Amino acid sequence: MSSATPGQPTSLFAQKLKEERLTLILLAIGFIVSAVFVGDPTIAMWIGFIFAAYSAVANDSIQTLGTFIASNRDRKWWQLWAWVGGIFALTVWYSWSNYDGDVSYQRLASKGFDKAPESFHYLQLAAPLFLIILTRLRMPVSTTFLLLSCFAASGKSIGAVVIKSISGYGIAFVCSIILWGLLSPWMKRKFTGKAHPAWRYFQWVTTGCLWSVWLQQDAANIAVYLPRSLSGFEFAAFTGVILAGLALLLGMGGEKIQEVVEEKSSVVDVRAATVIDLIYAIILYIFKIQSNVPMSTTWVFVGLLAGREIAMTWRRAGEEGRTIKDALRLAGRDLLFVFIGFIISIILASIINPAIGEALFK
Repeated sequence: MSSATPGQPTSLFAQKLKEERLTLILLAIGFIVSAVFVGDPTIAMWIGFIFAAYSAVANDSIQTLGTFIASNRDRKWWQLWAWVGGIFALTVWYSWSNYDGDVSYQRLASKGFDKAPESFHYLQLAAPLFLIILTRLRMPVSTTFLLLSCFAASGKSIGAVVIKSISGYGIAFVCSIILWGLLSPWMKRKFTGKAHPAWRYFQWVTTGCLWSVWLQQDAANIAVYLPRSLSGFEFAAFTGVILAGLALLLGMGGEKIQEVVEEKSSVVDVRAATVIDLIYAIILYIFKIQSNVPMSTTWVFVGLLAGREIAMTWRRAGEEGRTIKDALRLAGRDLLFVFIGFIISIILASIINPAIGEALFK
């Protein structure tokens, strides 16, 4: 009997380990650095912020930039970076200048998150590193729950975030079922051949709007490590770190989690990508003006993709040969992953602050 077959899984594991060697080394350094500086709040807040800045954008990039990246593979990465980086800088600058140094659009003014941490728990600094691991495993996880919940002052504040996030998933799911259930056959007929050049401009505009609205919701997940009012120097550092992270992300063509977007039906077509971004931006904007309570935009996006995939398969407007069972499997897997992330975040929050565990599980 040949030894090639028994050795194949080992060879595949060795290959994957080699591919991830640099990531594993950097993660190990990150865990060590967190342990060394956790006792110094001034340094620890910037370490946690830097880790969170990359991990949050990398994981949540599938929501805001995933379809943009997938449908612009023919563009140079720095062109994409100039666009999304410019919108990022303008969006956070507007909040910083209008809300007394607050870059979160007052999301961190909500009860339970309104006070900047005066000291840090090791797991608060390590939480973004766990998020990077989940991202490399292609798991769409709620950064709101995994990062923000670690700083919640009470279980009640987490409860408000959970309720808003679950309602977001449900609304996005129902809206996408209705929209693509009605229009996907028409889209399939019309979205054929080469797209008119105007679609490219329309997509960049809708992506810019979506990216800006997402930042207004989720910048809180990154800024939670920092003072609630940033000085000019702190704002420059905040902006510069995230711009560097965006350059790295776009230079790589997206994180591994990008595959979660690209396996869905027709997302590479610029026209389909534009419709997804537009609907998602509208839903997020409605939730933004509803209240200042933070929410998981990941849950909203996963609900949107799930409803779209099921509706397109049902109307036979999706991938050829894909069945309803296949669509339900994709939707269920994504929902399972965000639920796993939620459980991990609650465990971390309960370890960091036992009062939260008592409030949630009593």
